[in-house]
Amino acid sequence: MSALRVSDTVSVAELAVEHAVSEMTIRRDLDELAQQGVVRRVRGGAVSLLLRGEEPPFGVREREAVEAKRRIAAEVASLLSDGEAVLLDGGTTNLEIARAIRDRRLTVLPLSLQAAHELGTAPRVRLVLPGGEVRPGELNLIGPLTENAIRSLRFDTAVIGCCGLSAEHGLTAHDLSDVAVKQAAISSARRVVVATDSGKFSRTAFGAVCPLDRLDMVVTDTALPPAEHDALIAAGVIVRTV
Repeated sequence: MSALRVSDTVSVAELAVEHAVSEMTIRRDLDELAQQGVVRRVRGGAVSLLLRGEEPPFGVREREAVEAKRRIAAEVASLLSDGEAVLLDGGTTNLEIARAIRDRRLTVLPLSLQAAHELGTAPRVRLVLPGGEVRPGELNLIGPLTENAIRSLRFDTAVIGCCGLSAEHGLTAHDLSDVAVKQAAISSARRVVVATDSGKFSRTAFGAVCPLDRLDMVVTDTALPPAEHDALIAAGVIVRTV
């Protein structure tokens, strides 16, 4: 996926050498991406089917930076106090956070059906669901019903995901309906925590959510670029790397 973000075409032989694996392993990976509609297989490699700047499918992203996302999830869980009201954004990192808080005493409003399913049997979580339209593929809740439900409530902490985060462009997201939901969440929370792996710092998505100074804390992994770390600190954002 990293190679496809740089070039529209990838080679089986080149990827096998780069990652020190067999060409058969690369072919299997490309076949799986083809089944998910991410690439079209061609002789000796594959061609990307994603539009430039388009978000890869949830199932693909769920397998990226898995260990980093789990560390981030554990760190975010440690920041929450029992009894808090928490808004939990959609996305793969926030799904890991849902798994990390299953045994906590919290009131949680999740913005994805995956997280809602994960927390549905959590013994001490008070689960609150907004209305809204379900975004295909992502299974995030979006639209005016979701935004109005968020605005009618007040949260101690909003845990927000992103598609891109940078000093120049702030927090960004690919889907415009998702942008509006994130903005409502940020406006309704006393504390805004962004949970994201460091790969998002090299990307800028289509929709602008907010500038850096609207965030209270960013939790990411240790591969955070130093320049972006300094920009966050300069904007008054607390940075935690795990």
